[in-house]
Formats: sequence, structure tokens, C-alpha cells
Amino acid sequence: MLDNDRCWQAICERDTDFDNHFVFAVRTTGIYCRPSCPARRPSRMNVDLFESAAKAEAAGFRACLRCAPNGQSLVEQMDTLVESACRLLDVPERITLEKLAARIGVSASHLARAFKTRMGVTPRQWAEHRRVQRLQAALPHARNVLDASLESGYSSTRGLYEKADALRPSQRRQRGLGETLHYTLAECPLGHLLMATSPRGVCALLFGDSPDALTRDLLTRFAAAQIVRDDANLRPWLDRVLGQLHEPARASGLPLDLRGTAFQIRVWQALQTIPPGETRTYAALAADLSTHPRAIARACASNAVGLLVPCHRVISSSGAMGGYRWGAERKVRLLRVEQTSPVREPQGSTQDQN
Repeated sequence: MLDNDRCWQAICERDTDFDNHFVFAVRTTGIYCRPSCPARRPSRMNVDLFESAAKAEAAGFRACLRCAPNGQSLVEQMDTLVESACRLLDVPERITLEKLAARIGVSASHLARAFKTRMGVTPRQWAEHRRVQRLQAALPHARNVLDASLESGYSSTRGLYEKADALRPSQRRQRGLGETLHYTLAECPLGHLLMATSPRGVCALLFGDSPDALTRDLLTRFAAAQIVRDDANLRPWLDRVLGQLHEPARASGLPLDLRGTAFQIRVWQALQTIPPGETRTYAALAADLSTHPRAIARACASNAVGLLVPCHRVISSSGAMGGYRWGAERKVRLLRVEQTSPVREPQGSTQDQN
């Protein structure tokens, strides 16, 4: 049974989350559309709701040519286009935007706009990020840096040293010589918690069901670094985190060492502006950052600093919880505690962007 008021709200907001839940038909035009159709909004008194395109057509309405409600939506078309581009880009050989667009069968400008909207970065930036990931995976096992760079798609080792980085490629190959991370573990209301720090601040705050699983997760995330357990020295910081779990308005104010792409860090900074007890939708954040809700969701999923970078405060436009890297149940519990805790003036936190 369709909720007329909620469906009309989705039509007014052009909410893509409802595209596969219903269609609306306009009696004065005889056309039916998706909720996200970009055409001018009709008068509510002329609108009929249907659970599917087939039912709208059975009632005598024809499909809108602009939003194609009986086929792939514009969002789905964009997803297919960008997924094809990602597959073609994810190889060591470099490919220009023009050749990439020609292989997919669209214009270079259309591909560039769709990719930036969907992924938050340009095709070139995404390909470079994947090249860096391949290099980091290859370095520990390669005979030398040159072999690893050539295998990953670099034409020489020169490009590896042109940008500032916390670790040089030779250090990464030696599994993080030059960088030491300290970590501690504790039980908490959400199961178990692991906090890891670098000299710049908290670089990981992970939740899990067991200390062993959390330690493996940390070693996977920072395979190039030296990992040292340090319960005594990290206890004051850990107490502040546990305090925030019990009383969310007591923002810990700990320095953060956020490690991600420029786009991911923009999203994580936006998350830190959401006050405890409040939520934002993926769509609203996407609108603020001029990107796509799925790009926001991926950045949230890549967040390694739970709680302090509160990705749990982002939900779907429908009101559903949406995903959470550490499990939907933990997300629900965090939000419930925040929404029932007294409000207190938050303290600021600092961060280092890598």
C-alpha cells in the first residue's frame, strides 16, 4: 500500500531512492514518470500513483521519454557508464579520456561529468589512485622499487617521488620503516574497540566482535607500518573515546590523522559538522558537496575513524538506517544513545590531512 503523502514528498524532492518503489502518472498529459523525473512538477490533484510501470500502462498511461520509467533510470544509466569506465581504467596501461569515452560510446565531456558526479573525482584522479594502490600492494613482494613501479603502470620511478607522502616507496617496500603506529584495545558498549594513533593523531578507531579480528583489520589497513601495542600511554585518549560513547555530547576533541583522497577528506570533514543527536541524508550531503549520494556512501564506508568521524549520522532519504561499516545494529545503538542524551556544547577537534 503506497503512502500518498510520503510519495508526494518524494516527487517534490525528486528522490532517486524511491525510483524503484512507485511511479506517478499525470492525468492531464497521459504520461507516467519516476519520482526523480526532472520535468516540471505537476499539480498534486492531477497525479495518480502506481506501484509499477506495468500497472500505469494498464491504466492507459504512456512512459515519459525523459526519465524512461519503464527502463533504466538516469542514475542507473550513469552507474552502468561509470562502472564500465572503471573496468577499463583499472589496468596498468594509461588511457586518455577521449579514447576511454570512444570505447564506451559517449562523448568525453559527458563521461567526465558523469564520472565526477558518481565518483567525486575525475577519471584521471581515480586511475592514479588505483595505480597507487597497485604499487602499495606490489612493493612488499617486488625485488626493487623500479620493478614494482613498472608492474603498477608507472613508466619510471620519478613520478613516485614528485608528491609529498608520509612514506617513500622504498619505506613502503620495507613494510613501513619510518612510521610507527601505537594501538590499544578495550571492551565497550558496542563490543570491542581498537584505537590506533600516529604522531599526528588518531588514525583508526574500529569496532568489532573480538580483539583478534580488530588487530587483523588494523594490520591489513596499515600493512606497511610498524604496529606497537601501547595500553598505558594511550589510556587517557581511550578514556575520552569511551566517555563520548557513554555521553555523546562530550566530544573528545582528539586530534585526527585522516588518510584518504581529497574527496574522502571533504566528506569526512562534512560529517564532523553534524551535531550529536542529529542526522543528515546521503542525498543532502551529496547536494552540499555537488556530488552523488553513492559517492558519499562510499566515502563513509572508507572511513577508518569511527565515532570521531561520525558516518553513523548519515541515513537514507527514506528514513532507513542505510549501511554502516561496523554493522547496522551498532549504528542504531549509537544514534539511539545520541538522540536520548542531554545536549552539551561540543568541543572542537583537530585533524591532519594526508
